[in-house]
Amino acid sequence: MTSTEPSAPRTTPQRQAVLDALAGVEDFRSAQQVHELLSSRGSRIGLATVYRTLALYADHGQVDVLRSEEGEAIYRRCSETHHHHLVCRSCGATVEVEGPAVERWATAIAAEHGFADLFHTLEIVGTCSDCQEGASVSAR
Repeated sequence: MTSTEPSAPRTTPQRQAVLDALAGVEDFRSAQQVHELLSSRGSRIGLATVYRTLALYADHGQVDVLRSEEGEAIYRRCSETHHHHLVCRSCGATVEVEGPAVERWATAIAAEHGFADLFHTLEIVGTCSDCQEGASVSAR
């Protein structure tokens, strides 16, 4: 995979606060949830700034963005290596996975159709083991 992501955006105190808020959570969060977390910490960063910052960092590959089942953008600060996600449709738990087979497939499909300078994302949505166990317990 070749990436032509632009250089990292200039860091401001507000942008750093958004990144720090994401660094402290394991799961994906909406812009509203990030704003609420910042507000609970005494930050006066506006919701519009949170939205802009998350979109900026997503564009620069510094945070991952997924779409919830409702279509809302949700964000998480992830590892800096290229990866994909397993996402639980019940609780939203997310696991980063590397997929060499996916990389080979994407490269082959792109070459077959004459595409270059590839970028892709992959989300595999299912039900995590904790939610499966909870469903089987409540079914009894």
